[in-house]
Formats: sequence, structure tokens, C-alpha cells
Amino acid sequence: MAVHQDLADLGEMSAKVKARIEVSIVIGSGARIGPDKAELLESVRDTGSISGAARNMGMQYKRAWMLLDTMNRAFKQPVVKSIIGGAYAGAVLTPFGADLLERYRRIAGAAEKAAARDLVILERAALPDANPKA
Repeated sequence: MAVHQDLADLGEMSAKVKARIEVSIVIGSGARIGPDKAELLESVRDTGSISGAARNMGMQYKRAWMLLDTMNRAFKQPVVKSIIGGAYAGAVLTPFGADLLERYRRIAGAAEKAAARDLVILERAALPDANPKA
């Protein structure tokens, strides 16, 4: 059954929509990046450390380290680089890591924009108190 809708006020409604899409990119080799890894990369960029990034996300350090190590080993170039010693110790995104994050955000933004109209329609079709696991 198709959802029929007067679409005249979609622009106004789209600001109130709770429906969303989450983009996960799976490359042919099996390398992956999705919302959680993108958020982790942003947190490393913003805090300058893996432990700070993990703390900001409420994630255990070991899990954050494993996710970053997985990404570093999935690509020809590292995504994050640890800096040891000197006046500064921590972690930074490599130029490739910054590029990967930027491309992911651009793809996710384009997908959200492309889906906006359909998300409004689906939001209107949903029961207000639907079971979250439904």
C-alpha cells in the first residue's frame, strides 16, 4: 500500500522529522566506516588523543584503539598517527584520515538530503508510540 500525502508543507515538516538514515560505507576490501567510526575520528581530531576521544564518547580506551587500528590496517595509508615523546604526546588524524572523514560526512550529508522527502512521509506514516525495536 502506497503512502499518499499532500506534500505542500514538506519543507516545514522536515525540520521536525525524527526519522533519520545512518550511512555505513563498506568498501570492496571489507574496510568500513560508519557513524561511530566517523564520530571517533572527529573526537581524536578535537581532543588530540585516543584516550580523550574515548572518554568524550563514553567508550573504553581499548575499544577506541581497536577501531582506529582496524581503520589504519584497512587502508594503504594510516588514518590516525600516534605521537610519542617530546612536548606533545597524543594522536592526530593523518591527511588521509582527515580526507576520509570529510568524504564520509559529504556522502552521509548527500544521502540525508536525498532522503529528506521520503523521511518526512515515513515519519507521518509511523505511529507516534511505535516500539523502538519494531
